[in-house]
Amino acid sequence: MAKATLRADARRNLDKLRDAALGVFREKGLHAPLDEIARRAGVSSGTLYNRFGSREALIDAVAPELAADSLRAVARRAIAERDPWEGFASYVMGVCELQASCPALNDVISRRYASEQLTAICRATEERERYIIERAQREGLLRADFTREDLFFVFWSTATLVRHTSGAAPEGWRRAVGFLLDGLRAEAAHPLPAEPLTPDQVEEVMFRLGEGGPL
Repeated sequence: MAKATLRADARRNLDKLRDAALGVFREKGLHAPLDEIARRAGVSSGTLYNRFGSREALIDAVAPELAADSLRAVARRAIAERDPWEGFASYVMGVCELQASCPALNDVISRRYASEQLTAICRATEERERYIIERAQREGLLRADFTREDLFFVFWSTATLVRHTSGAAPEGWRRAVGFLLDGLRAEAAHPLPAEPLTPDQVEEVMFRLGEGGPL
C-alpha cells in the first residue's frame, strides 16, 4: 500500500512539474529559472532534479509537443491558401507571431536552445517550408533567389526584435516583417551582393547560438 501511495505521489509531482514547466517556459523562455518551476509546482528543487535530472530533460518533456503542434498548424494554414504568395506570407507572419507570443517557441524557432527532439521537429518543418517557398517561386511571385536558409535570417531577426521590443513596442516586429515581405516579392527583386548561407553554415551558426550567442 505504501509503495502504491508513493508511486501515486511521484506521478502527481511529475504532472505538476510538467504543467509548471510548460507555463513558466511559455512566459519566460527555455532559460527560465528551474527554481521558479519547482516553486510553481509546489515541490522542492531536489524533487525536480530527481524526476528529470537536468534542464534538457525537462525541456524535452514539455517543449517538443508544443513546438510540433504550433509549427504544424501554421504550415497547414499556409498550404491551404489558394494564392501561393499569400501562403508564403502567412507562413512567415504566422511563425513570427509564434515567436512574439511565446518566448519558449521563440527559443525553439531561433534555435537558441536545441535538444535532439527539438532539432528533429525543426528538421521536420523543412519539407513543408520548401514546398511553401517553391510554390510561390513557381508562380513568379517570390523572388527566385530566396532560399530556405534565407528564411532563418527572418526568424533570427524577429527573435532579437521581439526580445528587445516586447515591453516598449510589442507590435514593432510586424512593421519590420512587413517591410521584409514587400522586399521579397519577385517584382521588387534586384541582384544581391552575397550568396545565401549553405546548410552547413546554418548549422554552424545554430551551434554558436546554442552556446549562448547574441540571440
